[in-house]
Amino acid sequence: MNQDTENTASARSVSPSTPTESKVAEKPQAPQPPSFPEGGLQAWSTVLGAFLFQFSTFGFVNAFGVFNDFYVREYLNEQTSSDIGWIGSVQLFITLSMAIVTGRLFDRGYFHHLMIAGSVVFVFCAFMLSLSHEHKYYQVFLSHGLGIGLGTGLGYLPSLGIGAHYFFQKRPLVMGIISAGAPMGAVIHPIMLNKLIHGSLGFHNAVRANAGMNAGLLIIANLLVRTRLPPKPNPGFVPVREFAKDLPYLSALAGGFLTLVSLFYPIFFIQLDDTVHGIDPNFAFYSVSILQAANFFGRIIPQLMLPYIGLFNLQLVCTTSSTALVFSMIAVTTVGGTIPFTILYGFFSGATISLVPPLFATFARNFGEVGVRMGLGIFLGGLGGLIGVPIDGALLTSHFVWWRPAVFSGVRIPIPLPPSIPPIPPRVLLAAASLFFLGSRMGVASRKGTQKV
Repeated sequence: MNQDTENTASARSVSPSTPTESKVAEKPQAPQPPSFPEGGLQAWSTVLGAFLFQFSTFGFVNAFGVFNDFYVREYLNEQTSSDIGWIGSVQLFITLSMAIVTGRLFDRGYFHHLMIAGSVVFVFCAFMLSLSHEHKYYQVFLSHGLGIGLGTGLGYLPSLGIGAHYFFQKRPLVMGIISAGAPMGAVIHPIMLNKLIHGSLGFHNAVRANAGMNAGLLIIANLLVRTRLPPKPNPGFVPVREFAKDLPYLSALAGGFLTLVSLFYPIFFIQLDDTVHGIDPNFAFYSVSILQAANFFGRIIPQLMLPYIGLFNLQLVCTTSSTALVFSMIAVTTVGGTIPFTILYGFFSGATISLVPPLFATFARNFGEVGVRMGLGIFLGGLGGLIGVPIDGALLTSHFVWWRPAVFSGVRIPIPLPPSIPPIPPRVLLAAASLFFLGSRMGVASRKGTQKV
Protein backbone atom coordinates (compact mmCIF):
# COMPACT_ATOMS: atom_id res chain seq x y z
CA MET A 1 0.00 0.00 0.00
CA ASN A 2 2.76 2.36 0.89
CA GLN A 3 4.58 1.36 -2.28
CA ASP A 4 1.50 2.18 -4.41
CA THR A 5 1.20 5.54 -2.72
CA GLU A 6 4.82 6.36 -3.47
CA ASN A 7 4.38 5.32 -7.12
CA THR A 8 1.31 7.53 -7.43
CA ALA A 9 3.12 10.48 -5.92
CA SER A 10 6.07 9.87 -8.20
CA ALA A 11 3.82 9.77 -11.25
CA ARG A 12 2.21 13.03 -10.22
CA SER A 13 5.60 14.60 -9.80
CA VAL A 14 6.48 13.94 -13.48
CA SER A 15 2.97 14.40 -14.87
CA PRO A 16 2.39 17.13 -17.49
CA SER A 17 1.94 20.63 -16.18
CA THR A 18 -1.47 21.99 -15.47
CA PRO A 19 -3.43 23.63 -18.31
CA THR A 20 -2.58 27.07 -16.95
CA GLU A 21 1.10 26.29 -16.78
CA SER A 22 1.00 24.79 -20.29
CA LYS A 23 -0.57 27.95 -21.73
CA VAL A 24 2.08 30.05 -20.06
CA ALA A 25 4.82 27.84 -21.44
CA GLU A 26 3.37 27.83 -24.95
CA LYS A 27 2.82 31.59 -25.10
CA PRO A 28 5.16 33.02 -27.75
CA GLN A 29 7.76 35.44 -26.51
CA ALA A 30 7.70 38.99 -27.85
CA PRO A 31 10.58 39.67 -30.21
CA GLN A 32 13.43 41.40 -28.44
CA PRO A 33 14.81 44.60 -29.92
CA PRO A 34 18.26 44.20 -31.44
CA SER A 35 21.29 45.00 -29.33
CA PHE A 36 23.88 47.48 -30.55
CA PRO A 37 27.63 47.21 -29.99
CA GLU A 38 27.98 51.01 -29.80
CA GLY A 39 31.51 50.69 -31.18
CA GLY A 40 34.18 48.25 -32.26
CA LEU A 41 36.48 47.93 -35.28
CA GLN A 42 33.80 46.88 -37.76
CA ALA A 43 31.40 49.58 -36.57
CA TRP A 44 33.88 52.42 -36.92
CA SER A 45 35.26 51.02 -40.19
CA THR A 46 31.72 51.16 -41.56
CA VAL A 47 31.36 54.73 -40.33
CA LEU A 48 34.62 55.61 -42.09
CA GLY A 49 33.43 54.00 -45.34
CA ALA A 50 30.12 55.87 -45.19
CA PHE A 51 32.03 59.09 -44.45
CA LEU A 52 34.17 58.56 -47.57
CA PHE A 53 31.08 57.98 -49.71
CA GLN A 54 29.58 61.25 -48.49
CA PHE A 55 32.96 62.96 -48.98
CA SER A 56 33.23 61.87 -52.61
CA THR A 57 29.62 62.25 -53.77
CA PHE A 58 27.61 64.73 -51.71
CA GLY A 59 30.81 66.69 -51.10
CA PHE A 60 31.06 67.11 -54.87
CA VAL A 61 27.39 68.20 -55.00
CA ASN A 62 28.04 70.81 -52.30
CA ALA A 63 30.99 72.13 -54.31
CA PHE A 64 28.65 73.33 -57.07
CA GLY A 65 29.53 76.92 -56.19
CA VAL A 66 32.83 76.44 -58.04
CA PHE A 67 31.04 75.21 -61.17
CA ASN A 68 28.31 77.84 -60.88
CA ASP A 69 30.91 80.60 -60.97
CA PHE A 70 32.79 79.00 -63.90
CA TYR A 71 29.63 78.19 -65.88
CA VAL A 72 28.10 81.68 -65.47
CA ARG A 73 31.22 83.63 -66.38
CA GLU A 74 32.90 81.35 -68.94
CA TYR A 75 31.83 77.84 -69.88
CA LEU A 76 28.07 78.42 -70.32
CA ASN A 77 27.99 82.22 -70.39
CA GLU A 78 25.38 82.22 -73.14
CA GLN A 79 22.86 80.81 -70.65
CA THR A 80 21.11 82.77 -67.91
CA SER A 81 22.04 82.39 -64.26
CA SER A 82 18.65 80.76 -63.71
CA ASP A 83 19.32 78.18 -66.45
CA ILE A 84 22.62 77.26 -64.83
CA GLY A 85 20.95 77.18 -61.44
CA TRP A 86 18.78 74.32 -62.70
CA ILE A 87 21.89 72.14 -63.01
CA GLY A 88 22.68 72.48 -59.32
CA SER A 89 19.08 72.30 -58.19
CA VAL A 90 18.22 69.18 -60.22
CA GLN A 91 21.40 67.55 -58.93
CA LEU A 92 20.37 68.36 -55.35
CA PHE A 93 16.75 67.35 -55.89
CA ILE A 94 17.60 63.91 -57.29
CA THR A 95 20.13 63.32 -54.52
CA LEU A 96 17.60 63.98 -51.77
CA SER A 97 14.34 62.87 -53.37
CA MET A 98 15.62 59.36 -54.07
CA ALA A 99 15.63 58.79 -50.30
CA ILE A 100 11.93 57.92 -50.49
CA VAL A 101 12.88 54.88 -52.62
CA THR A 102 16.34 53.99 -51.35
CA GLY A 103 15.17 54.08 -47.73
CA ARG A 104 12.76 51.24 -48.44
CA LEU A 105 15.38 49.26 -50.38
CA PHE A 106 17.90 49.81 -47.60
CA ASP A 107 15.47 48.33 -45.08
CA ARG A 108 14.96 45.30 -47.34
CA GLY A 109 18.68 44.48 -47.41
CA TYR A 110 19.88 46.10 -50.66
CA PHE A 111 22.51 48.28 -49.00
CA HIS A 112 25.52 47.05 -50.98
CA HIS A 113 23.58 47.06 -54.24
CA LEU A 114 22.72 50.73 -53.75
CA MET A 115 26.23 51.74 -52.69
CA ILE A 116 27.96 49.99 -55.59
CA ALA A 117 25.45 51.21 -58.18
CA GLY A 118 25.68 54.75 -56.86
CA SER A 119 29.47 54.70 -56.98
CA VAL A 120 29.57 53.40 -60.56
CA VAL A 121 26.98 55.89 -61.85
CA PHE A 122 28.66 58.80 -60.08
CA VAL A 123 32.14 58.10 -61.46
CA PHE A 124 30.83 57.37 -64.97
CA CYS A 125 28.89 60.65 -65.13
CA ALA A 126 31.83 62.64 -63.74
CA PHE A 127 33.97 61.37 -66.61
CA MET A 128 31.13 62.17 -69.03
CA LEU A 129 31.15 65.75 -67.71
CA SER A 130 34.84 65.93 -68.61
CA LEU A 131 33.86 65.09 -72.22
CA SER A 132 31.24 67.85 -72.50
CA HIS A 133 31.74 70.79 -74.87
CA GLU A 134 31.74 74.48 -74.10
CA HIS A 135 28.32 76.15 -74.52
CA LYS A 136 26.62 72.74 -74.83
CA TYR A 137 24.14 73.18 -72.00
CA TYR A 138 22.34 69.87 -72.48
CA GLN A 139 25.58 67.90 -72.13
CA VAL A 140 26.42 69.54 -68.82
CA PHE A 141 22.84 69.22 -67.60
CA LEU A 142 22.65 65.49 -68.37
CA SER A 143 26.01 64.56 -66.87
CA HIS A 144 26.31 67.05 -64.00
CA GLY A 145 22.67 67.59 -63.08
CA LEU A 146 20.92 64.29 -63.78
CA GLY A 147 23.77 61.75 -63.76
CA ILE A 148 25.77 62.88 -60.74
CA GLY A 149 22.54 63.55 -58.85
CA LEU A 150 21.39 59.99 -59.56
CA GLY A 151 24.69 58.42 -58.51
CA THR A 152 24.80 60.43 -55.29
CA GLY A 153 21.14 59.78 -54.51
CA LEU A 154 21.46 55.99 -54.79
CA GLY A 155 23.85 55.86 -51.86
CA TYR A 156 23.02 59.02 -49.91
CA LEU A 157 20.45 57.68 -47.45
CA PRO A 158 21.95 54.15 -47.18
CA SER A 159 25.37 55.59 -46.31
CA LEU A 160 23.74 57.95 -43.81
CA GLY A 161 21.62 55.20 -42.24
CA ILE A 162 24.15 52.35 -42.00
CA GLY A 163 25.34 53.67 -38.65
CA ALA A 164 21.97 52.62 -37.23
CA HIS A 165 23.11 48.98 -37.58
CA TYR A 166 25.79 49.52 -34.93
CA PHE A 167 24.73 52.46 -32.77
CA PHE A 168 21.64 53.42 -30.79
CA GLN A 169 22.70 55.72 -27.95
CA LYS A 170 25.31 57.41 -30.14
CA ARG A 171 23.19 57.37 -33.29
CA PRO A 172 22.66 61.15 -33.72
CA LEU A 173 26.39 61.74 -33.18
CA VAL A 174 27.36 59.01 -35.65
CA MET A 175 24.91 60.33 -38.26
CA GLY A 176 26.49 63.74 -37.77
CA ILE A 177 29.99 62.30 -38.27
CA ILE A 178 28.95 60.49 -41.46
CA SER A 179 27.13 63.52 -42.88
CA ALA A 180 30.21 65.64 -42.07
CA GLY A 181 31.91 63.84 -44.95
CA ALA A 182 29.92 66.06 -47.34
CA PRO A 183 31.28 69.43 -46.10
CA MET A 184 34.77 67.96 -45.73
CA GLY A 185 34.55 66.91 -49.37
CA ALA A 186 33.25 70.37 -50.22
CA VAL A 187 36.40 71.80 -48.64
CA ILE A 188 38.78 69.68 -50.73
CA HIS A 189 36.89 69.57 -54.04
CA PRO A 190 36.69 73.37 -54.55
CA ILE A 191 40.39 73.89 -53.77
CA MET A 192 41.38 71.10 -56.12
CA LEU A 193 39.01 72.12 -58.90
CA ASN A 194 39.76 75.85 -58.73
CA LYS A 195 43.50 75.25 -58.84
CA LEU A 196 43.28 72.81 -61.74
CA ILE A 197 40.55 74.52 -63.79
CA HIS A 198 42.25 77.92 -63.69
CA GLY A 199 45.72 76.39 -63.80
CA SER A 200 47.54 74.40 -66.45
CA LEU A 201 45.06 71.52 -66.78
CA GLY A 202 41.90 73.36 -67.75
CA PHE A 203 38.30 72.34 -67.11
CA HIS A 204 38.19 68.92 -68.78
CA ASN A 205 41.39 67.50 -67.32
CA ALA A 206 40.58 68.99 -63.92
CA VAL A 207 37.25 67.15 -63.84
CA ARG A 208 38.99 63.91 -64.95
CA ALA A 209 41.57 64.21 -62.18
CA ASN A 210 38.85 64.84 -59.61
CA ALA A 211 36.81 61.90 -60.92
CA GLY A 212 39.83 59.61 -60.66
CA MET A 213 40.38 60.62 -57.03
CA ASN A 214 36.73 59.98 -56.23
CA ALA A 215 36.82 56.59 -57.94
CA GLY A 216 39.66 55.46 -55.66
CA LEU A 217 37.92 56.74 -52.54
CA LEU A 218 34.64 55.06 -53.48
CA ILE A 219 36.39 51.72 -53.95
CA ILE A 220 37.81 52.03 -50.43
CA ALA A 221 34.41 53.09 -49.09
CA ASN A 222 32.66 50.03 -50.52
CA LEU A 223 35.33 47.73 -49.10
CA LEU A 224 34.94 49.19 -45.60
CA VAL A 225 31.15 49.30 -45.15
CA ARG A 226 29.41 46.25 -43.72
CA THR A 227 25.81 45.58 -42.72
CA ARG A 228 25.04 43.86 -39.41
CA LEU A 229 21.28 43.56 -38.90
CA PRO A 230 19.24 41.18 -41.06
CA PRO A 231 16.86 42.68 -43.63
CA LYS A 232 13.51 43.67 -42.24
CA PRO A 233 10.55 41.59 -43.40
CA ASN A 234 8.24 43.29 -45.85
CA PRO A 235 6.15 45.54 -43.60
CA GLY A 236 3.49 45.88 -46.27
CA PHE A 237 1.72 49.15 -46.83
CA VAL A 238 2.70 51.87 -44.39
CA PRO A 239 -0.38 54.01 -43.67
CA VAL A 240 1.16 57.32 -44.67
CA ARG A 241 -2.30 58.92 -44.45
CA GLU A 242 -2.09 58.54 -40.69
CA PHE A 243 0.88 60.92 -40.72
CA ALA A 244 -1.60 63.68 -41.58
CA LYS A 245 -2.96 63.38 -38.04
CA ASP A 246 0.48 64.09 -36.58
CA LEU A 247 0.47 67.89 -36.64
CA PRO A 248 3.97 68.36 -35.14
CA TYR A 249 5.36 66.05 -37.84
CA LEU A 250 3.55 67.99 -40.58
CA SER A 251 4.95 71.22 -39.17
CA ALA A 252 8.44 69.71 -39.23
CA LEU A 253 7.94 68.64 -42.86
CA ALA A 254 6.98 72.20 -43.80
CA GLY A 255 10.00 73.55 -41.95
CA GLY A 256 12.32 71.11 -43.71
CA PHE A 257 10.89 71.98 -47.14
CA LEU A 258 11.30 75.73 -46.67
CA THR A 259 14.76 75.28 -45.21
CA LEU A 260 16.02 73.47 -48.31
CA VAL A 261 14.42 76.05 -50.62
CA SER A 262 16.69 78.73 -49.22
CA LEU A 263 19.61 77.14 -47.37
CA PHE A 264 21.80 76.49 -50.44
CA TYR A 265 21.68 80.04 -51.82
CA PRO A 266 24.86 81.24 -50.04
CA ILE A 267 26.56 77.86 -50.53
CA PHE A 268 26.09 77.88 -54.32
CA PHE A 269 26.52 81.63 -54.91
CA ILE A 270 29.21 82.77 -52.44
CA GLN A 271 32.15 82.41 -54.89
CA LEU A 272 30.28 84.22 -57.67
CA ASP A 273 29.27 86.92 -55.19
CA ASP A 274 32.88 87.48 -54.13
CA THR A 275 34.14 87.54 -57.71
CA VAL A 276 31.53 90.01 -58.94
CA HIS A 277 32.20 92.33 -55.99
CA GLY A 278 35.86 92.56 -56.98
CA ILE A 279 37.28 90.55 -54.11
CA ASP A 280 40.72 89.11 -54.81
CA PRO A 281 40.12 85.98 -56.96
CA ASN A 282 42.74 84.06 -54.98
CA PHE A 283 40.62 84.57 -51.87
CA ALA A 284 37.29 84.14 -53.66
CA PHE A 285 38.34 80.66 -54.79
CA TYR A 286 38.70 79.67 -51.13
CA SER A 287 35.38 81.10 -49.94
CA VAL A 288 33.45 77.89 -50.66
CA SER A 289 36.09 75.85 -48.83
CA ILE A 290 36.03 78.16 -45.80
CA LEU A 291 32.25 77.92 -45.64
CA GLN A 292 32.33 74.13 -45.92
CA ALA A 293 35.09 73.79 -43.32
CA ALA A 294 32.83 75.59 -40.85
CA ASN A 295 29.96 73.42 -42.11
CA PHE A 296 31.98 70.35 -41.12
CA PHE A 297 32.21 71.47 -37.49
CA GLY A 298 28.56 72.54 -37.59
CA ARG A 299 27.55 68.94 -38.26
CA ILE A 300 29.46 67.50 -35.31
CA ILE A 301 29.72 70.02 -32.44
CA PRO A 302 25.95 70.64 -32.07
CA GLN A 303 25.38 66.87 -31.91
CA LEU A 304 27.44 66.81 -28.72
CA MET A 305 25.06 69.34 -27.18
CA LEU A 306 21.89 67.33 -27.83
CA PRO A 307 21.75 65.63 -24.40
CA TYR A 308 21.78 69.04 -22.72
CA ILE A 309 19.61 71.13 -25.05
CA GLY A 310 17.34 68.76 -26.97
CA LEU A 311 17.02 68.12 -30.71
CA PHE A 312 14.08 70.45 -31.42
CA ASN A 313 15.48 73.30 -29.34
CA LEU A 314 18.83 73.08 -31.12
CA GLN A 315 17.20 72.90 -34.56
CA LEU A 316 15.22 76.04 -33.82
CA VAL A 317 18.33 77.96 -32.70
CA CYS A 318 20.35 76.94 -35.77
CA THR A 319 17.57 77.68 -38.29
CA THR A 320 16.92 81.10 -36.78
CA SER A 321 20.63 81.92 -36.83
CA SER A 322 20.87 80.89 -40.49
CA THR A 323 17.93 83.21 -41.25
CA ALA A 324 19.70 86.22 -39.77
CA LEU A 325 22.91 85.41 -41.61
CA VAL A 326 21.22 85.19 -45.02
CA PHE A 327 20.11 88.82 -44.63
CA SER A 328 23.63 89.87 -43.70
CA MET A 329 24.96 88.50 -47.00
CA ILE A 330 23.55 91.60 -48.72
CA ALA A 331 26.24 93.70 -47.01
CA VAL A 332 29.12 91.27 -47.61
CA THR A 333 31.30 93.00 -50.23
CA THR A 334 34.80 92.85 -48.73
CA VAL A 335 37.23 90.22 -47.48
CA GLY A 336 36.69 91.46 -43.93
CA GLY A 337 32.97 90.78 -44.24
CA THR A 338 33.26 87.55 -46.19
CA ILE A 339 35.41 85.70 -43.66
CA PRO A 340 33.07 85.95 -40.64
CA PHE A 341 30.00 85.42 -42.81
CA THR A 342 31.31 82.22 -44.41
CA ILE A 343 32.43 80.82 -41.05
CA LEU A 344 29.18 81.58 -39.23
CA TYR A 345 26.85 80.61 -42.05
CA GLY A 346 28.82 77.45 -42.73
CA PHE A 347 28.56 76.40 -39.09
CA PHE A 348 24.86 77.09 -38.57
CA SER A 349 23.72 75.85 -41.98
CA GLY A 350 25.67 72.62 -41.41
CA ALA A 351 24.01 72.17 -38.04
CA THR A 352 20.58 72.92 -39.53
CA ILE A 353 20.78 70.37 -42.32
CA SER A 354 22.40 67.62 -40.20
CA LEU A 355 19.68 67.83 -37.54
CA VAL A 356 16.79 67.46 -39.99
CA PRO A 357 16.98 63.66 -40.67
CA PRO A 358 17.15 62.61 -36.99
CA LEU A 359 14.38 65.11 -36.25
CA PHE A 360 12.07 63.34 -38.72
CA ALA A 361 13.07 59.97 -37.27
CA THR A 362 11.94 60.95 -33.76
CA PHE A 363 8.31 60.98 -34.91
CA ALA A 364 8.35 57.27 -35.81
CA ARG A 365 6.01 55.22 -33.59
CA ASN A 366 8.00 52.06 -34.30
CA PHE A 367 11.24 51.08 -36.03
CA GLY A 368 9.39 50.21 -39.24
CA GLU A 369 8.35 53.86 -39.74
CA VAL A 370 11.83 55.37 -39.42
CA GLY A 371 12.81 54.94 -43.07
CA VAL A 372 9.43 56.11 -44.39
CA ARG A 373 9.27 59.23 -42.23
CA MET A 374 12.87 60.16 -42.97
CA GLY A 375 12.45 59.40 -46.69
CA LEU A 376 9.31 61.54 -46.97
CA GLY A 377 10.96 64.45 -45.18
CA ILE A 378 14.14 64.28 -47.25
CA PHE A 379 12.09 63.98 -50.46
CA LEU A 380 10.19 67.18 -49.67
CA GLY A 381 13.48 68.85 -48.79
CA GLY A 382 14.83 67.83 -52.18
CA LEU A 383 11.76 69.33 -53.82
CA GLY A 384 12.53 72.56 -52.01
CA GLY A 385 16.11 72.46 -53.26
CA LEU A 386 14.85 71.89 -56.80
CA ILE A 387 12.96 75.17 -56.98
CA GLY A 388 15.16 77.30 -54.76
CA VAL A 389 18.39 77.70 -56.74
CA PRO A 390 16.76 78.55 -60.13
CA ILE A 391 14.59 81.16 -58.43
CA ASP A 392 17.71 82.62 -56.81
CA GLY A 393 19.34 82.78 -60.25
CA ALA A 394 16.27 84.41 -61.80
CA LEU A 395 16.13 87.02 -59.05
CA LEU A 396 19.84 87.70 -59.38
CA THR A 397 19.55 88.37 -63.16
CA SER A 398 22.50 89.09 -65.41
CA HIS A 399 22.89 92.46 -63.65
CA PHE A 400 23.70 90.71 -60.33
CA VAL A 401 21.08 92.31 -58.08
CA TRP A 402 22.19 90.52 -54.91
CA TRP A 403 19.58 91.80 -52.48
CA ARG A 404 16.73 90.03 -54.29
CA PRO A 405 17.79 86.40 -53.77
CA ALA A 406 19.01 87.24 -50.26
CA VAL A 407 15.64 88.67 -49.26
CA PHE A 408 13.81 85.84 -51.04
CA SER A 409 15.80 83.29 -49.04
CA GLY A 410 15.26 85.10 -45.77
CA VAL A 411 11.75 86.45 -45.42
CA ARG A 412 8.38 87.10 -47.05
CA ILE A 413 8.39 90.08 -49.37
CA PRO A 414 6.84 90.94 -52.77
CA ILE A 415 9.81 91.39 -55.11
CA PRO A 416 9.37 93.52 -58.27
CA LEU A 417 10.86 91.75 -61.28
CA PRO A 418 11.62 92.79 -64.85
CA PRO A 419 8.84 92.09 -67.38
CA SER A 420 10.80 89.14 -68.79
CA ILE A 421 10.51 87.24 -65.51
CA PRO A 422 7.09 86.04 -64.32
CA PRO A 423 5.92 87.69 -61.08
CA ILE A 424 6.70 85.68 -57.96
CA PRO A 425 4.19 85.86 -55.11
CA PRO A 426 5.21 86.65 -51.52
CA ARG A 427 7.08 83.84 -49.81
CA VAL A 428 8.14 82.82 -46.36
CA LEU A 429 11.37 80.84 -46.43
CA LEU A 430 14.00 80.51 -43.69
CA ALA A 431 12.04 82.79 -41.39
CA ALA A 432 8.94 80.69 -41.99
CA ALA A 433 10.96 77.51 -41.55
CA SER A 434 11.89 78.72 -38.08
CA LEU A 435 8.21 79.29 -37.28
CA PHE A 436 7.24 75.81 -38.47
CA PHE A 437 10.04 74.22 -36.46
CA LEU A 438 8.85 76.24 -33.46
CA GLY A 439 5.32 74.87 -33.93
CA SER A 440 6.67 71.34 -34.20
CA ARG A 441 8.79 71.82 -31.10
CA MET A 442 5.84 73.13 -29.07
CA GLY A 443 3.71 70.15 -30.14
CA VAL A 444 6.37 67.62 -29.17
CA ALA A 445 7.05 69.40 -25.87
CA SER A 446 3.34 69.28 -25.03
CA ARG A 447 3.17 65.61 -25.98
CA LYS A 448 6.17 64.64 -23.84
CA GLY A 449 5.44 67.00 -20.96
CA THR A 450 8.94 68.53 -20.97
CA GLN A 451 10.63 71.54 -22.52
CA LYS A 452 13.85 69.59 -23.14
CA VAL A 453 13.00 68.20 -26.58
